[in-house]
Amino acid sequence: MDMAFLGELLTNVADRGRALIGFERFLGKGARPIDRLCEDLLSGKGEASGMAFAQAVLDAWQRLDKPGRLAFFNLLAERFGPDAERLDKAIETYRKKPDAAAVSALHLASEPRRQELLRRLNLAPDGTHVLVQMREALFEAMEAEPALKAVDADFRHLFGSWFNRGFLVLRRIDWRTPANVLEKIIRYEAVHEIQGWDDLRRRLEPADRRCFAFFHPQLVDEPLIFVEVALTTEIPRTIGEVLQPEREVLPAQEATTAVFYSISNCQEGLRGISFGNFLIKQVAEDLKRELPGLDTFVTLSPVPGFARWLSGIAADPGAFHLTNEERAELGRPAGETISLDDATKARRDKLLGQMAAQYLLRARGSSGRVIDPVARFHLGNGARLERVNVGGNLSARGLRESHGVMVNYRYDLDDIETNHEAFATRDTVVASSSVRKLLRPANP
Repeated sequence: MDMAFLGELLTNVADRGRALIGFERFLGKGARPIDRLCEDLLSGKGEASGMAFAQAVLDAWQRLDKPGRLAFFNLLAERFGPDAERLDKAIETYRKKPDAAAVSALHLASEPRRQELLRRLNLAPDGTHVLVQMREALFEAMEAEPALKAVDADFRHLFGSWFNRGFLVLRRIDWRTPANVLEKIIRYEAVHEIQGWDDLRRRLEPADRRCFAFFHPQLVDEPLIFVEVALTTEIPRTIGEVLQPEREVLPAQEATTAVFYSISNCQEGLRGISFGNFLIKQVAEDLKRELPGLDTFVTLSPVPGFARWLSGIAADPGAFHLTNEERAELGRPAGETISLDDATKARRDKLLGQMAAQYLLRARGSSGRVIDPVARFHLGNGARLERVNVGGNLSARGLRESHGVMVNYRYDLDDIETNHEAFATRDTVVASSSVRKLLRPANP
Protein backbone atom coordinates (compact mmCIF):
# COMPACT_ATOMS: atom_id res chain seq x y z
CA MET A 1 0.00 0.00 0.00
CA ASP A 2 1.29 3.52 -0.85
CA MET A 3 2.48 5.07 2.43
CA ALA A 4 1.28 8.57 1.50
CA PHE A 5 -2.22 7.17 0.92
CA LEU A 6 -2.07 5.29 4.21
CA GLY A 7 -0.97 8.40 6.09
CA GLU A 8 -3.80 10.42 4.55
CA LEU A 9 -6.27 7.66 5.45
CA LEU A 10 -5.13 7.64 9.09
CA THR A 11 -5.34 11.43 9.26
CA ASN A 12 -8.91 11.33 7.94
CA VAL A 13 -9.84 8.73 10.55
CA ALA A 14 -8.33 10.90 13.30
CA ASP A 15 -10.25 13.93 11.98
CA ARG A 16 -13.51 11.97 12.07
CA GLY A 17 -12.68 10.96 15.62
CA ARG A 18 -12.35 14.60 16.62
CA ALA A 19 -15.74 15.34 15.15
CA LEU A 20 -17.37 12.33 16.86
CA ILE A 21 -16.24 13.38 20.33
CA GLY A 22 -16.77 17.11 19.91
CA PHE A 23 -13.04 17.62 19.98
CA GLU A 24 -13.12 21.36 19.49
CA ARG A 25 -13.86 21.77 23.20
CA PHE A 26 -10.31 20.55 23.93
CA LEU A 27 -8.71 23.31 21.86
CA GLY A 28 -7.92 26.93 22.57
CA LYS A 29 -8.20 28.63 25.95
CA GLY A 30 -10.07 25.77 27.59
CA ALA A 31 -7.70 23.07 26.38
CA ARG A 32 -7.76 19.86 28.38
CA PRO A 33 -4.56 19.27 30.42
CA ILE A 34 -2.22 16.70 28.95
CA ASP A 35 -2.59 14.37 31.95
CA ARG A 36 -6.37 14.28 31.44
CA LEU A 37 -5.89 13.63 27.73
CA CYS A 38 -3.64 10.69 28.59
CA GLU A 39 -6.25 9.24 30.93
CA ASP A 40 -8.94 9.74 28.29
CA LEU A 41 -6.77 7.94 25.76
CA LEU A 42 -6.26 4.96 28.08
CA SER A 43 -9.94 4.72 28.98
CA GLY A 44 -11.27 5.03 25.42
CA LYS A 45 -12.53 2.06 23.41
CA GLY A 46 -13.27 3.35 19.91
CA GLU A 47 -10.49 3.39 17.34
CA ALA A 48 -11.43 6.71 15.73
CA SER A 49 -11.73 8.52 19.05
CA GLY A 50 -8.53 6.80 20.23
CA MET A 51 -6.60 8.17 17.26
CA ALA A 52 -8.02 11.62 17.95
CA PHE A 53 -7.00 11.53 21.62
CA ALA A 54 -3.56 10.18 20.64
CA GLN A 55 -3.07 13.06 18.23
CA ALA A 56 -4.20 15.51 20.88
CA VAL A 57 -1.65 14.20 23.39
CA LEU A 58 1.16 14.37 20.85
CA ASP A 59 0.16 17.86 19.73
CA ALA A 60 0.09 19.01 23.34
CA TRP A 61 3.50 17.42 24.02
CA GLN A 62 5.06 19.14 21.01
CA ARG A 63 3.93 22.51 22.35
CA LEU A 64 5.61 21.95 25.72
CA ASP A 65 8.82 23.80 26.58
CA LYS A 66 11.79 22.07 28.20
CA PRO A 67 10.46 22.29 31.81
CA GLY A 68 7.05 21.17 30.59
CA ARG A 69 8.52 18.10 28.92
CA LEU A 70 10.43 17.22 32.08
CA ALA A 71 7.16 17.49 34.02
CA PHE A 72 5.47 15.23 31.45
CA PHE A 73 8.13 12.55 31.80
CA ASN A 74 7.83 12.74 35.59
CA LEU A 75 4.08 12.33 35.13
CA LEU A 76 4.69 9.14 33.15
CA ALA A 77 7.02 7.85 35.87
CA GLU A 78 4.81 8.67 38.85
CA ARG A 79 1.22 8.24 37.65
CA PHE A 80 1.44 5.77 34.82
CA GLY A 81 3.30 2.90 36.42
CA PRO A 82 1.62 -0.44 37.20
CA ASP A 83 -1.91 -0.36 38.66
CA ALA A 84 -1.03 -1.09 42.31
CA GLU A 85 -4.44 -2.50 43.25
CA ARG A 86 -4.57 -4.79 40.23
CA LEU A 87 -1.00 -5.94 40.85
CA ASP A 88 -1.72 -6.75 44.52
CA LYS A 89 -4.69 -8.87 43.51
CA ALA A 90 -2.66 -10.69 40.87
CA ILE A 91 0.10 -11.41 43.39
CA GLU A 92 -2.40 -12.78 45.89
CA THR A 93 -4.04 -14.95 43.23
CA TYR A 94 -0.68 -16.33 42.19
CA ARG A 95 0.26 -17.16 45.77
CA LYS A 96 -2.96 -19.10 46.22
CA LYS A 97 -2.75 -20.94 42.92
CA PRO A 98 0.44 -20.47 40.84
CA ASP A 99 -0.91 -21.89 37.59
CA ALA A 100 -0.40 -20.63 34.04
CA ALA A 101 -3.43 -18.35 34.19
CA ALA A 102 -2.18 -16.70 37.37
CA VAL A 103 1.27 -16.20 35.86
CA SER A 104 -0.26 -14.56 32.80
CA ALA A 105 -2.46 -12.30 34.93
CA LEU A 106 0.53 -11.32 37.07
CA HIS A 107 2.56 -10.48 33.97
CA LEU A 108 -0.20 -8.25 32.61
CA ALA A 109 -0.74 -6.55 35.94
CA SER A 110 2.94 -5.75 36.38
CA GLU A 111 3.15 -3.91 33.07
CA PRO A 112 3.32 -0.12 33.58
CA ARG A 113 0.28 1.73 32.28
CA ARG A 114 2.59 3.97 30.30
CA GLN A 115 3.45 1.08 27.97
CA GLU A 116 -0.16 0.87 26.87
CA LEU A 117 -0.25 4.66 26.68
CA LEU A 118 2.72 4.66 24.31
CA ARG A 119 1.10 1.92 22.21
CA ARG A 120 -2.03 4.02 21.85
CA LEU A 121 -0.03 7.18 21.08
CA ASN A 122 1.48 5.23 18.22
CA LEU A 123 -2.01 5.11 16.66
CA ALA A 124 -1.73 8.77 15.64
CA PRO A 125 -0.87 9.34 11.95
CA ASP A 126 2.67 10.52 12.74
CA GLY A 127 2.82 8.79 16.10
CA THR A 128 5.95 6.71 15.55
CA HIS A 129 7.99 9.69 14.44
CA VAL A 130 6.91 11.86 17.36
CA LEU A 131 7.56 9.06 19.87
CA VAL A 132 11.12 8.73 18.54
CA GLN A 133 11.52 12.49 19.06
CA MET A 134 9.99 12.11 22.52
CA ARG A 135 12.60 9.55 23.54
CA GLU A 136 15.35 11.85 22.29
CA ALA A 137 14.02 14.55 24.63
CA LEU A 138 13.84 11.94 27.40
CA PHE A 139 17.61 11.40 27.19
CA GLU A 140 18.16 15.04 28.10
CA ALA A 141 15.55 14.87 30.86
CA MET A 142 17.26 11.82 32.39
CA GLU A 143 20.36 13.93 33.02
CA ALA A 144 18.29 15.95 35.50
CA GLU A 145 16.11 13.06 36.72
CA PRO A 146 17.93 9.69 36.74
CA ALA A 147 14.72 8.05 38.03
CA LEU A 148 13.30 8.50 34.53
CA LYS A 149 15.38 5.51 33.40
CA ALA A 150 12.31 3.38 34.18
CA VAL A 151 10.37 5.36 31.58
CA ASP A 152 13.17 4.91 29.07
CA ALA A 153 13.14 1.15 29.72
CA ASP A 154 9.53 1.09 28.50
CA PHE A 155 10.38 3.09 25.38
CA ARG A 156 13.26 0.75 24.65
CA HIS A 157 11.11 -2.33 25.21
CA LEU A 158 8.47 -1.14 22.77
CA PHE A 159 10.89 0.21 20.18
CA GLY A 160 12.70 -3.12 20.22
CA SER A 161 9.48 -4.69 18.94
CA TRP A 162 8.37 -1.91 16.60
CA PHE A 163 11.77 -1.64 14.93
CA ASN A 164 12.74 -5.30 14.70
CA ARG A 165 14.33 -6.59 11.51
CA GLY A 166 11.04 -7.90 10.14
CA PHE A 167 9.73 -4.34 9.75
CA LEU A 168 12.88 -2.80 8.27
CA VAL A 169 13.34 -2.18 4.55
CA LEU A 170 16.82 -2.08 3.00
CA ARG A 171 17.17 0.50 0.24
CA ARG A 172 20.16 1.50 -1.82
CA ILE A 173 20.98 5.21 -1.69
CA ASP A 174 22.36 6.55 -4.95
CA TRP A 175 22.54 9.83 -6.81
CA ARG A 176 18.94 9.36 -8.04
CA THR A 177 17.55 9.10 -4.48
CA PRO A 178 15.20 12.02 -3.63
CA ALA A 179 17.03 15.13 -2.49
CA ASN A 180 15.31 15.26 0.91
CA VAL A 181 16.83 11.84 1.76
CA LEU A 182 20.25 12.80 0.38
CA GLU A 183 20.24 15.92 2.56
CA LYS A 184 19.74 13.68 5.59
CA ILE A 185 22.64 11.44 4.53
CA ILE A 186 24.87 14.53 4.57
CA ARG A 187 23.49 15.64 7.93
CA TYR A 188 23.58 12.26 9.67
CA GLU A 189 27.06 11.12 8.52
CA ALA A 190 28.78 10.56 11.86
CA VAL A 191 32.20 9.11 10.98
CA HIS A 192 33.67 11.01 8.03
CA GLU A 193 31.96 14.35 7.46
CA ILE A 194 30.50 14.87 3.99
CA GLN A 195 31.75 18.18 2.60
CA GLY A 196 28.70 19.18 0.59
CA TRP A 197 26.99 17.84 -2.51
CA ASP A 198 30.11 17.26 -4.60
CA ASP A 199 31.61 15.09 -1.86
CA LEU A 200 28.33 13.18 -1.51
CA ARG A 201 28.25 12.58 -5.25
CA ARG A 202 31.77 11.09 -5.12
CA ARG A 203 30.54 8.65 -2.48
CA LEU A 204 27.38 7.59 -4.32
CA GLU A 205 27.69 7.87 -8.09
CA PRO A 206 30.89 5.99 -9.14
CA ALA A 207 30.55 2.33 -10.11
CA ASP A 208 32.80 1.26 -7.22
CA ARG A 209 30.80 2.99 -4.50
CA ARG A 210 27.64 1.87 -2.70
CA CYS A 211 25.45 3.17 0.11
CA PHE A 212 22.60 1.30 1.79
CA ALA A 213 20.13 2.32 4.50
CA PHE A 214 17.44 0.75 6.61
CA PHE A 215 14.02 2.44 6.62
CA HIS A 216 10.85 1.78 8.62
CA PRO A 217 7.39 1.89 7.01
CA GLN A 218 6.25 4.56 9.46
CA LEU A 219 9.35 6.73 8.82
CA VAL A 220 9.33 6.60 5.05
CA ASP A 221 11.94 9.27 4.29
CA GLU A 222 13.93 8.97 7.52
CA PRO A 223 16.90 6.59 7.30
CA LEU A 224 17.50 4.71 10.55
CA ILE A 225 21.09 3.70 9.81
CA PHE A 226 23.23 3.69 6.69
CA VAL A 227 26.53 2.21 5.58
CA GLU A 228 28.93 3.49 2.93
CA VAL A 229 30.88 0.89 0.94
CA ALA A 230 33.96 1.10 -1.28
CA LEU A 231 34.58 -1.67 -3.81
CA THR A 232 38.31 -2.32 -4.17
CA THR A 233 40.89 -4.97 -5.03
CA GLU A 234 42.69 -4.81 -1.66
CA ILE A 235 42.11 -3.95 1.98
CA PRO A 236 42.79 -0.21 2.48
CA ARG A 237 44.99 1.09 5.27
CA THR A 238 43.90 4.73 5.29
CA ILE A 239 40.66 6.61 4.88
CA GLY A 240 42.50 9.05 2.62
CA GLU A 241 42.91 6.45 -0.12
CA VAL A 242 39.19 5.65 0.07
CA LEU A 243 37.93 9.25 -0.02
CA GLN A 244 40.55 10.92 -2.24
CA PRO A 245 38.72 13.14 -4.76
CA GLU A 246 40.97 12.22 -7.69
CA ARG A 247 41.20 8.49 -8.12
CA GLU A 248 40.70 5.94 -10.86
CA VAL A 249 37.25 4.39 -10.66
CA LEU A 250 37.28 0.59 -10.53
CA PRO A 251 34.69 -1.28 -12.64
CA ALA A 252 32.43 -2.97 -10.10
CA GLN A 253 32.82 -6.40 -11.71
CA GLU A 254 36.60 -6.27 -11.10
CA ALA A 255 36.24 -5.68 -7.35
CA THR A 256 37.26 -8.44 -4.95
CA THR A 257 36.86 -6.53 -1.67
CA ALA A 258 33.93 -4.65 -0.14
CA VAL A 259 35.05 -2.08 2.44
CA PHE A 260 32.49 -0.81 4.97
CA TYR A 261 34.14 2.51 5.79
CA SER A 262 31.35 4.42 7.52
CA ILE A 263 28.29 3.32 9.50
CA SER A 264 26.04 6.06 10.88
CA ASN A 265 23.00 5.81 13.14
CA CYS A 266 20.54 8.52 12.21
CA GLN A 267 17.86 8.70 14.92
CA GLU A 268 19.08 9.66 18.39
CA GLY A 269 15.71 8.61 19.76
CA LEU A 270 16.51 5.02 18.72
CA ARG A 271 19.80 4.87 20.62
CA GLY A 272 20.36 1.37 21.97
CA ILE A 273 18.11 -0.25 19.36
CA SER A 274 20.52 -2.33 17.29
CA PHE A 275 20.26 -2.28 13.49
CA GLY A 276 23.91 -2.38 12.45
CA ASN A 277 24.44 -6.12 12.78
CA PHE A 278 21.51 -6.82 10.45
CA LEU A 279 22.62 -4.08 8.07
CA ILE A 280 26.18 -5.31 7.52
CA LYS A 281 25.15 -8.94 7.04
CA GLN A 282 22.31 -8.03 4.68
CA VAL A 283 24.49 -5.71 2.60
CA ALA A 284 27.28 -8.31 2.41
CA GLU A 285 24.83 -10.94 1.18
CA ASP A 286 23.24 -8.57 -1.35
CA LEU A 287 26.63 -7.46 -2.69
CA LYS A 288 27.77 -11.07 -3.00
CA ARG A 289 24.70 -11.84 -5.11
CA GLU A 290 25.25 -8.78 -7.29
CA LEU A 291 29.02 -9.23 -7.60
CA PRO A 292 30.04 -12.91 -7.25
CA GLY A 293 33.72 -11.93 -7.54
CA LEU A 294 33.67 -10.35 -4.08
CA ASP A 295 35.41 -12.63 -1.60
CA THR A 296 36.59 -10.23 1.11
CA PHE A 297 34.35 -8.12 3.37
CA VAL A 298 36.12 -5.75 5.74
CA THR A 299 35.68 -2.47 7.55
CA LEU A 300 37.98 0.51 7.86
CA SER A 301 37.01 1.57 11.35
CA PRO A 302 37.89 4.30 13.85
CA VAL A 303 39.18 3.53 17.35
CA PRO A 304 37.40 6.32 19.25
CA GLY A 305 38.46 5.45 22.80
CA PHE A 306 42.14 4.78 22.14
CA ALA A 307 43.61 8.23 22.84
CA ARG A 308 41.74 8.56 26.13
CA TRP A 309 42.88 5.11 27.29
CA LEU A 310 46.43 5.78 26.16
CA SER A 311 46.68 8.98 28.17
CA GLY A 312 46.05 6.97 31.33
CA ILE A 313 48.63 4.35 30.34
CA ALA A 314 51.26 7.02 29.61
CA ALA A 315 50.87 8.35 33.16
CA ASP A 316 51.41 4.91 34.75
CA PRO A 317 55.15 4.30 35.40
CA GLY A 318 54.78 0.51 35.46
CA ALA A 319 52.42 -0.09 32.56
CA PHE A 320 53.56 -2.62 29.96
CA HIS A 321 57.27 -2.09 30.72
CA LEU A 322 57.19 1.34 29.09
CA THR A 323 60.38 3.34 29.34
CA ASN A 324 60.34 6.97 30.41
CA GLU A 325 61.09 7.91 26.81
CA GLU A 326 58.14 5.84 25.54
CA ARG A 327 55.76 7.32 28.10
CA ALA A 328 56.85 10.79 27.08
CA GLU A 329 56.29 9.88 23.43
CA LEU A 330 52.79 8.58 24.13
CA GLY A 331 52.01 11.74 26.08
CA ARG A 332 52.92 13.97 23.15
CA PRO A 333 49.93 15.93 21.76
CA ALA A 334 48.76 14.22 18.59
CA GLY A 335 48.97 17.37 16.49
CA GLU A 336 52.73 17.60 17.03
CA THR A 337 53.41 14.22 15.48
CA ILE A 338 52.97 15.33 11.87
CA SER A 339 56.25 17.29 11.88
CA LEU A 340 58.40 14.58 13.52
CA ASP A 341 61.57 13.43 11.77
CA ASP A 342 61.41 10.06 10.03
CA ALA A 343 63.27 8.04 12.67
CA THR A 344 61.25 9.43 15.58
CA LYS A 345 58.02 8.94 13.64
CA ALA A 346 58.91 5.32 12.86
CA ARG A 347 59.57 4.59 16.54
CA ARG A 348 56.33 6.28 17.54
CA ASP A 349 54.32 4.44 14.88
CA LYS A 350 55.68 1.09 16.06
CA LEU A 351 54.83 1.95 19.67
CA LEU A 352 51.31 3.13 18.71
CA GLY A 353 50.66 -0.12 16.84
CA GLN A 354 51.73 -2.15 19.85
CA MET A 355 49.57 -0.16 22.25
CA ALA A 356 46.58 -0.23 19.89
CA ALA A 357 46.77 -4.04 19.81
CA GLN A 358 46.99 -4.05 23.60
CA TYR A 359 43.94 -1.77 23.84
CA LEU A 360 41.81 -3.84 21.49
CA LEU A 361 42.85 -7.32 22.65
CA ARG A 362 43.35 -6.98 26.40
CA ALA A 363 41.96 -3.73 27.78
CA ARG A 364 38.74 -4.20 29.72
CA GLY A 365 36.37 -1.85 31.51
CA SER A 366 34.96 -2.26 35.02
CA SER A 367 32.29 -4.59 33.63
CA GLY A 368 34.94 -6.86 32.12
CA ARG A 369 33.95 -5.94 28.57
CA VAL A 370 36.11 -4.70 25.71
CA ILE A 371 36.41 -0.93 26.15
CA ASP A 372 36.17 0.34 22.61
CA PRO A 373 32.52 0.71 21.43
CA VAL A 374 33.29 0.17 17.74
CA ALA A 375 35.26 -2.97 18.59
CA ARG A 376 32.37 -4.29 20.70
CA PHE A 377 30.00 -3.71 17.81
CA HIS A 378 32.01 -5.51 15.13
CA LEU A 379 33.36 -8.30 17.35
CA GLY A 380 29.84 -8.87 18.67
CA ASN A 381 28.66 -9.20 15.08
CA GLY A 382 31.18 -11.97 14.45
CA ALA A 383 34.00 -10.05 12.76
CA ARG A 384 37.70 -10.75 13.22
CA LEU A 385 40.20 -8.04 14.15
CA GLU A 386 42.32 -8.18 11.00
CA ARG A 387 44.84 -5.33 11.01
CA VAL A 388 45.95 -2.23 12.91
CA ASN A 389 46.63 0.77 10.66
CA VAL A 390 48.79 3.47 12.24
CA GLY A 391 48.27 6.75 10.38
CA GLY A 392 44.95 5.57 9.02
CA ASN A 393 43.12 8.83 9.76
CA LEU A 394 45.17 12.03 10.06
CA SER A 395 42.17 14.36 10.29
CA ALA A 396 41.88 16.55 13.38
CA ARG A 397 39.22 14.23 14.77
CA GLY A 398 41.20 11.09 13.98
CA LEU A 399 44.29 12.44 15.72
CA ARG A 400 42.28 13.64 18.71
CA GLU A 401 40.38 10.39 19.29
CA SER A 402 42.90 7.72 18.25
CA HIS A 403 46.24 9.35 17.39
CA GLY A 404 45.34 8.56 13.79
CA VAL A 405 44.97 4.79 14.27
CA MET A 406 42.31 2.89 12.32
CA VAL A 407 41.66 -0.85 12.15
CA ASN A 408 40.22 -3.38 9.73
CA TYR A 409 37.61 -5.87 10.97
CA ARG A 410 37.05 -8.78 8.63
CA TYR A 411 33.66 -10.43 8.08
CA ASP A 412 34.25 -13.98 6.88
CA LEU A 413 30.72 -15.15 6.13
CA ASP A 414 31.60 -18.75 7.05
CA ASP A 415 33.05 -17.80 10.47
CA ILE A 416 30.66 -15.08 11.67
CA GLU A 417 28.62 -17.31 13.97
CA THR A 418 31.70 -18.97 15.52
CA ASN A 419 33.40 -15.63 16.15
CA HIS A 420 30.22 -14.15 17.60
CA GLU A 421 29.82 -17.06 19.98
CA ALA A 422 33.44 -16.75 21.18
CA PHE A 423 33.00 -13.05 21.91
CA ALA A 424 29.51 -13.28 23.40
CA THR A 425 30.14 -16.22 25.72
CA ARG A 426 33.85 -15.93 26.58
CA ASP A 427 34.67 -12.32 25.69
CA THR A 428 37.31 -13.70 23.32
CA VAL A 429 38.59 -11.27 20.71
CA VAL A 430 39.22 -13.23 17.53
CA ALA A 431 42.23 -11.59 15.85
CA SER A 432 44.69 -12.31 13.05
CA SER A 433 48.22 -13.44 13.84
CA SER A 434 49.58 -10.11 12.56
CA VAL A 435 47.65 -8.24 15.24
CA ARG A 436 48.61 -10.65 18.02
CA LYS A 437 52.29 -10.28 17.12
CA LEU A 438 52.02 -6.59 18.04
CA LEU A 439 51.30 -7.30 21.70
CA ARG A 440 53.81 -6.19 24.32
CA PRO A 441 54.29 -8.02 27.61
CA ALA A 442 51.75 -7.05 30.26
CA ASN A 443 52.70 -5.77 33.71
CA PRO A 444 54.97 -8.20 35.62
